[in-house]
Amino acid sequence: MALGLEPSAAPLSSFLRDFPAPLGPGEPLPWSSAGCGALSRPEVPGALAERARSLLGSSRDVSPLLAASLIHAAVDGVLQTDLTEFKLQNVETEGEGDEERFTLLDGESLQRCFFNKLRDVCSEWQKQLPPLRPLGRFLLVSIHAIRNARRKMEDRHVLLPEFNQLFGLSDDVDRAYFAVFDGHGGVDAANYSATHLHVNVGLHEEIVKNPAEALKCSFQKTDEMFLFKAKREKLRSGTTGVSALIVGNKLHIAWLGDSQVMLVQQGEAVTLMEPHKPEREDERARIETLGGCVTYMDCWRVNGTLAVSRAIGDICQKPYVSGDADGDSFELTGSEDYLLLACDGFFDAIKPHEVVDLVLDHLMQTKGVGLKAAERLVAAAKENGSSDNITVLVVFLRDPQDILADWLRDSKSPKADGDAQSSPFNLLSCEAAATQ
Repeated sequence: MALGLEPSAAPLSSFLRDFPAPLGPGEPLPWSSAGCGALSRPEVPGALAERARSLLGSSRDVSPLLAASLIHAAVDGVLQTDLTEFKLQNVETEGEGDEERFTLLDGESLQRCFFNKLRDVCSEWQKQLPPLRPLGRFLLVSIHAIRNARRKMEDRHVLLPEFNQLFGLSDDVDRAYFAVFDGHGGVDAANYSATHLHVNVGLHEEIVKNPAEALKCSFQKTDEMFLFKAKREKLRSGTTGVSALIVGNKLHIAWLGDSQVMLVQQGEAVTLMEPHKPEREDERARIETLGGCVTYMDCWRVNGTLAVSRAIGDICQKPYVSGDADGDSFELTGSEDYLLLACDGFFDAIKPHEVVDLVLDHLMQTKGVGLKAAERLVAAAKENGSSDNITVLVVFLRDPQDILADWLRDSKSPKADGDAQSSPFNLLSCEAAATQ
């Protein structure tokens, strides 16, 4: 089962009515001018794709599958042009004993060119849509995020079941990408990572042959890209992050910091990773070897400041706060119920085994409808005392109604009768919920 609407050419006609002619030099862009400044060459595909995703979003009824395909065609068209015509200036920065020279591009004129490419693709595809292959596997996503008691919302998330379409991958392998980023010291690093990390994954030379390597390495590339931006724009923020890439029957994960991903399989919570915290013995040793320190100030902190030991950004704390991600891969057998990605605002308040009970209780109350499962989990974290930003992303790998039906069936088995007292629900309440 694929997410999104069945692709239709009708929204393209509406788009072309709204924009009957290409943009000329100096004409305003059809999106916010914020962030239209200089772009480094590696930033181009992510920045352009993000602009188009907002333009083609829900208000225009362009299905996610079609939008991703349009964006790929338009971005690819721009990247095949001579980008030197957009050259803005050269920037020199001091490296460790080396002088590095980077070329920056005029973001505004480049985005105007991109919009015209996008319009050309819409005009061509309005006549005949190319074949668009949806995901073959079941995926249902529930997402909920709140600012909570914090002054600002610094979490960001990405869900991309249309990964293949966005990067022009035309083989028969299903791919889907999900990520949660938890910013600190400002939202710039989280915004940047949500815009560029998946693009670095999709354009990595190993994405087909070695997707685990592509995912892991893309964290470090995104960190390097953001640090260059941070130097030239005097940014000080950072972000933790966790990403999951489903490729066929494999699950690949990578992470920096204390945002986490967990798996629930046949009603059991499965730990997939260990978050990067300063008090971890290996993290403390790495930091101290580099000349830093780990001290306790209401919690364990790197150099008395950050409570995480790895992150994208945090230019003032490099190299002690590392941008080198950890990763792992797992076989998917079909018995997995769902993935959950969340920030520390959730996991500091809710334990993994509690997730299983909360989701099951939600499915019982909704008769197997899982779309608001994340909302229930966020509410539980808040009730348990979390005052931090909270983001929860649940990716059901099986139909929630099947998950509920399996639990109801298993709860009637002799083994389940023996475990009834340890379960948060008894058979009577299950049967009542199933018949309401």
